[in-house]
Amino acid sequence: MAKAVKPLTKTQLATLIAEEIQISKKQAVATLDLLASLAYKHAKNSFTIPGIGKLEVVHRKARMGRNPQTGESIKIPAKKTLKFKISKACKDAVFPPKPAK
Repeated sequence: MAKAVKPLTKTQLATLIAEEIQISKKQAVATLDLLASLAYKHAKNSFTIPGIGKLEVVHRKARMGRNPQTGESIKIPAKKTLKFKISKACKDAVFPPKPAK
């Protein structure tokens, strides 16, 4: 059985960024905070992180659902939600394409 790997925490990510580009951890944390606040502010018009992906608003149509406890049908209203689309460059970096035969 494979050992579960924990995702990077904000502190660990800031440390890696700080070491890589030789800035303080405080500056790295400020950069991450700024990136997050810009994403929140501009997500309505879509927000792209180059090489990673795009955050965008999607409209979900009203639909019929089912209450799992009672089995009763319920109407789920239309709503707006956020979706993150992973870029092709990111997918290819994580899962390299298999060579054609």
